[in-house]
Amino acid sequence: MKENECYKISGCPHSGPAPIPQEGKWSQITEINQISGFSHGCGKCAPRQGVCKLTLNVKNGIIQEALIETIGCSGMTHSACMASEILVGLTLLEALNTDLVCDAINDAMKDIFQQLAYGRSQSAFSMGGLPVGAGIEELGSTHHSRIGTTYNNIKSGVRYYHTTEGYTTRLALDKNNEVIGYEYVNLPRLLQNIRKGMDAKEALIKSAGTYGRFEDAFKVIDTMQEEI
Repeated sequence: MKENECYKISGCPHSGPAPIPQEGKWSQITEINQISGFSHGCGKCAPRQGVCKLTLNVKNGIIQEALIETIGCSGMTHSACMASEILVGLTLLEALNTDLVCDAINDAMKDIFQQLAYGRSQSAFSMGGLPVGAGIEELGSTHHSRIGTTYNNIKSGVRYYHTTEGYTTRLALDKNNEVIGYEYVNLPRLLQNIRKGMDAKEALIKSAGTYGRFEDAFKVIDTMQEEI
């Protein structure tokens, strides 16, 4: 076909990308430096031996804050240390194209990019977004990872070992042998008390707490001594 025989097709005018919610307003995002938000991404490593939860606080396309929590091999935890130093100060696109060594962290980075690009952020409807420092609040006042470890088998029943509050020391059961609460020790608080010079036994008592209807227990299981 000759050039003068070509036809210019006039269709509907492009009105731009669909607006996404960002920090209390609706934005049409066309460039990476227009993305702002506080969000999370989760990823897993290739052999499925561990997972990563990545939290980023992004302002105008630049990462201001990074929280990396991993459960897996030692290589994963060491890669997380490296990634926490590298990510802050990068644009989202730089971070997306940076090898963070561990598959799980790289996977989480891809996941969080998608969350932010589609406006699926925790700060989507928060006016002005979340301030830098919000990530540490995800760990709680004691700055401890929110890791849950529980176990169950058909022979001896369920055991809680680690919850948000801390390391589980005793389980409270009712008359039907169903869990109604637990006792725990908050490990960061325990270390803080010992550092202050407190006697170890007293520090342990002051670092302990209960959850649920622990005081109503018909039977108590010591998870640190009773065998499975």
